[in-house]
Formats: sequence, C-alpha cells, structure tokens
Amino acid sequence: MTPDVWLLLTAAVVVLLLAAWVAWTLTRLRRLEARVGRAWTALDTQLTRRAALAAELAREHAGAVGEERAARLAACAREVRAPRSGDREHAENALGRELRELPADLPGVPAALRADLDGTATRIGLARRFYNDAVRDTAALRTRRLPSLLRLHASRPVPRFFDIEDDLREVTGSAAGGGRARP
Repeated sequence: MTPDVWLLLTAAVVVLLLAAWVAWTLTRLRRLEARVGRAWTALDTQLTRRAALAAELAREHAGAVGEERAARLAACAREVRAPRSGDREHAENALGRELRELPADLPGVPAALRADLDGTATRIGLARRFYNDAVRDTAALRTRRLPSLLRLHASRPVPRFFDIEDDLREVTGSAAGGGRARP
C-alpha cells in the first residue's frame, strides 16, 4: 500500500471516530436535557405544593398563625404562583423565610399540616439539589472545548441553576436521619 492510501485510511478512521464521538455526545446531551426536565418537574411540583400548603395555613388557621402573619403568608403564596417581578427565586425565598419564622408549636394547626410543611421542605431541598446537579452536569459537558467548538446543542438554551434559601444542611442531615428540617 502506498503512503497516500495509508493517509486516506487514517483520515477515514479519524472522521469515523469523530462522528461516533459527536453522536455519543449528542445522545449524552439529550439525556442530560431530559434529566434537567424531570428534575425541574419534581422541584416545581414541590414548590407548588409548599405554596398551596402555605395558602391553606394562612386561610384556614389565620387565628393560630396571627392575622398579620397570615396575610403575609397568603401574599407570599400568591406571589410564588405568579411572580410580578418575574423572579420566582425571590418569591420562593420570601415564602421560605415566612414559613421558617413560624413558631414550632402552633396551637390549633393540625399536626398533619405541620408535618406536610416539614416534609415538603425536605423534598424541596432534595429536588433542588438533584435539579442543580443536572444543570451542572449539562453545563459542564456543553462548555467543554470540542462541544463548544462544534456548537453541539448551541441552539438550545443553557439551563439555569435554581438557588433559593432552603437550609440544605438541615435537609441533608434530616435525609440521613440527623436533624429535623424546617420549612
């Protein structure tokens, strides 16, 4: 075989390897995108549940919570559902702060509602962690040199991290059986 044939074979192998790598990377990016979508759905479900529980607490147990605090809680729950500023993270932080400021023992509030709020806080922390992990993995793959150079998934929006104050240390301690997570 002549050197030209060897050069042609080498170029063909390199092109095939590059095509295989691009196909593998695109598949990985699609899977990561689906993972981000599933994680966001789980997080959004828990955030919506927390807002509904907070609204129920403000509506049904305003006497136990206090009229002023109940009004703030209801306003925060409404803001979370339809943020006027467009910043859902800010609205979620305000609701979380209101819920964390509630006393541990609220007379007249059913234990089941309080347990639902505590459980939802734990699930929000875990769902946020899974979502942000998926976003981190997606961003890491998309910003590598070759995928960036080849503009793989360049037409797709880069997912954003969702950062809220959720006492994640308490959540992870609670998930491991350690401390008690509060909303």
